[in-house]
Amino acid sequence: MTPREQPQRVRIQNFTISRDGFGAGEDQDLEHPFGTVGTGPVNPGELMAWAFETANFPGRSDGGGSRGLEDRLTRDFSRNIGAEIMGRNKFGPVRGPWPDEEWTGWWGEEPPFHTPVFVMTHHPRASFTLSDTTFHFVGGTPHEVLAQAFEAADGKDVRIGGGVSTVRQFLEADLIDEMHVAIAPLEYGRGLRLWDSPAELTDRFHLEQVEAPSGVIHCFFWRR
Repeated sequence: MTPREQPQRVRIQNFTISRDGFGAGEDQDLEHPFGTVGTGPVNPGELMAWAFETANFPGRSDGGGSRGLEDRLTRDFSRNIGAEIMGRNKFGPVRGPWPDEEWTGWWGEEPPFHTPVFVMTHHPRASFTLSDTTFHFVGGTPHEVLAQAFEAADGKDVRIGGGVSTVRQFLEADLIDEMHVAIAPLEYGRGLRLWDSPAELTDRFHLEQVEAPSGVIHCFFWRR
């Protein structure tokens, strides 16, 4: 079977959580994009340090950065991805009906996705495009949203980008084919929890864990 003949897959990549299972905090707002946890505001520079410090992290131009497994994971983030699905909380801090359409995401004029992005929300909003990324605002079940994303992906895979609640929805709907979760050496105490232990998923997935020199444990899941 050639790569073009392979079935489309649903993937989670480089999703990072704390050692006690939290991927984000509560009370997200404009000043605290990742919310707050028991230790205070979540610092993405600490949570995602393993990725930010790699040679191929997007935007790095100093010629430095780490090599090895974690650099490979960063470099391959967009490989064969044709669309992304995210929750509204990942898109921004606005809640409820849209007061206007001024908010266009955290990422500025050059979002890092380079594919169609489907934002799950109960509140309709017109699609818009920034650079080579078009954001669509869609309601429906995970199955219904995934069907739209598969069509837009043009034969490539679909990435579930987060946040925690969206990842859990797709896991509970049994729609994930492959998943990479990075466990950072941090303790948050409270927040939005992905799991108590990765072993919870081994009834449906094979699991391999690799500890990197950064101290991060990388968990790789694939269907049994």
